[in-house]
Amino acid sequence: MANESSRPRVVITGASAGVGRATAIEFAAHGWCVALIARGAAGLEGARADVERLGGTALVLPADVADAEAVDRAAAAVIEEWGGIDVWINAAMATILSPAHQVRPDEYRRVTEVTYLGQVFGALAAVRQMSMQGHGTIVSIGSALAYRGIPLQAPYCAAKFAVRGFLDSLRTELLHDSSPIRVTEVHLPAVDTPQFDWARNRMPHRPQPVPPIYSPEAIAAEVYLAGLAAPREVWLGGSAVQAILGDAAAPAIVDRVLARTGYSGQQTDRPAQDRPGNLFQPVDDRVDHGARGRFGSRAKSKVHRFQPARLRAGAAVAVAGMAAAGLVALLQASKRNGR
Repeated sequence: MANESSRPRVVITGASAGVGRATAIEFAAHGWCVALIARGAAGLEGARADVERLGGTALVLPADVADAEAVDRAAAAVIEEWGGIDVWINAAMATILSPAHQVRPDEYRRVTEVTYLGQVFGALAAVRQMSMQGHGTIVSIGSALAYRGIPLQAPYCAAKFAVRGFLDSLRTELLHDSSPIRVTEVHLPAVDTPQFDWARNRMPHRPQPVPPIYSPEAIAAEVYLAGLAAPREVWLGGSAVQAILGDAAAPAIVDRVLARTGYSGQQTDRPAQDRPGNLFQPVDDRVDHGARGRFGSRAKSKVHRFQPARLRAGAAVAVAGMAAAGLVALLQASKRNGR
């Protein structure tokens, strides 16, 4: 076992690119031991170099998160090397941009296996180890799309909804058992990552995140804080809050807005490229794609953090106030009518 007992240890799935890659860099900058799980060899080696350049210690663990046994082997390798896991972050995902009726059964299955079951298998591997060591935090990288489905990403939205339901169940079981393990969800807005160049696409134009767009580094800084503080949930970006609360307040209106804007909002004006996606295998494994995508000039470097409990409390107070005002008006009307 490496002599790293003085350093905290984090495991990150989807660590070769995008938010997972940026998160690995953020933890490394704070001196953590960082275990990197992903499929792409070039991206993993690039992540290793980033971690070590910043003074962190890296452990490269090639694995497909849809394979439960592979995830368990990766967790065991971390234990053998470092003796424990303090934070486990599930960031791996896969998607396809297509109308729901054009998505093939194997594509639905694969998006579900990576985006949903990948989080399940990661969380359970973490729970088994953290239960033995008596502490630990599981961080789920979620999305506003875990609360509000949008057109052209039905498999991904469904998987993100499923993750949230699974974590609700897991969290209550851990509370029932008086477990010290903490579970937190970080729900993201649109982020500038390479997924928009390698996601499978059946639309006529190139994919894009729906603006406003945030840099992966801005997201990673908040993921790091969530890994330390472990709030139940964090919502990042005003656009995510608007999507979540807007759907809760007026879902039928949001349906119509998305029906009108959701197709064009997820595509640029440039024709789609004829290139393979990364749904079933990494895209050009000789290339390190890094954390950022092609929208850096439009990406915001700072994202606001929102605590859902406070927002929900405020919404409840507002609803109660409206109900009280309505009751007062009704009583006054009744008095005027002599009832």
